[in-house]
Amino acid sequence: MRGGLRETSAPPALKLLPLHLLGFSPTPMTDSTQLADATSPADLVRIEAQALLELAGRLDGPQLRAFDHVAGLLAEKARAGHRTVVTGVGKSGLIGRKIAATLVSTGTPAQFLHPGEALHGDLGILNHGDILLALSYSGETEELLRLLPVLSRLGVTLISFCGCPTSTLATSSAYTLDVSVSREACNHQLAPTASTTAMLALGDALAIDVSRRLHFKARDFAELHPGGQLGRRLATVKQLMHSGDALPQVPPAAPMTEIIHEMSAKRLGMTTVQKNGELLGVLSDGDLRRLLERDGPGAFHKTAAEVMNPHPRLIAPEPFAVDALALMEQHKITALVVTEDGTVTSPVLGVLHLHDLWEVAPQTTQAPAPKIKHIDPPGDDGRL
Repeated sequence: MRGGLRETSAPPALKLLPLHLLGFSPTPMTDSTQLADATSPADLVRIEAQALLELAGRLDGPQLRAFDHVAGLLAEKARAGHRTVVTGVGKSGLIGRKIAATLVSTGTPAQFLHPGEALHGDLGILNHGDILLALSYSGETEELLRLLPVLSRLGVTLISFCGCPTSTLATSSAYTLDVSVSREACNHQLAPTASTTAMLALGDALAIDVSRRLHFKARDFAELHPGGQLGRRLATVKQLMHSGDALPQVPPAAPMTEIIHEMSAKRLGMTTVQKNGELLGVLSDGDLRRLLERDGPGAFHKTAAEVMNPHPRLIAPEPFAVDALALMEQHKITALVVTEDGTVTSPVLGVLHLHDLWEVAPQTTQAPAPKIKHIDPPGDDGRL
């Protein structure tokens, strides 16, 4: 016994079990009217919620030690370069595919293996030292049991999610995590509903616990999710900034005509002021509007050094786009200058504009804001 669970060197002989041990009808019934109390959608959801509460109770108590051993083993194997291979048939197999996908996306090497395909050559996916995580509520799924004799030969550790701790699969596993439920949402107690919900939740809990043990960070998650809305939210400043020829810049002695031309050509509503690669300041279109309002035609006789903001907001290239967006919202600005280490003394790498971050902004369901007749210039101090 390890973690309160049996460990065997060889699987016991296959045996026929009563139906109640195969996961069918945990409560006696004669017809569907026995469960007529669960007729509303809310009642059906509550049945599944109850299954999750029962699972959480076991994880708070008798199953915690076994869960801790399993999570620790998965993390240990991952560090050693081994994989967790998930398997199951039918609805359990579908849940297994999702668990494998969650493990992979949170830093644990994993793969799904259909037991039917495994019996016809795909066992080659398993390597010595790997873990096979088998899902079966009854613990008597034929395709899974036929794999048992070869696992010890392959040097693979068997872990199972099972609803019957005395089943063949459970007693053949190094560790078994209990996913039993008091009832299914199905009136006939036949369709896997609450039990597959429990399996899925347990798999998610295991994947996240292992990722913490592996010190899996948001940046690691971003590396594995480059596409879609999630990928855009996890993009870095470096990936979105305007650099090279797209970076607006003028020398400190640049006249107003050159400043306006650079802003118009680069279409970012601002320009950096640089001398020999050193950042001296920035100028925004808002700065120019306020200068014209104040000085009138005399503004056209000014140079960049005379009218620039010498204290622009800066950011390094490594932060996530969502962090840059938060910084812009905090200071009510529309652009950030990107420098090598986020300080004014390091080389300028690019410019990040608010427009580049629209797609990473969290979606809300709030009503549209009312139209504003006048827009205040950007910047908490009137500048970028």
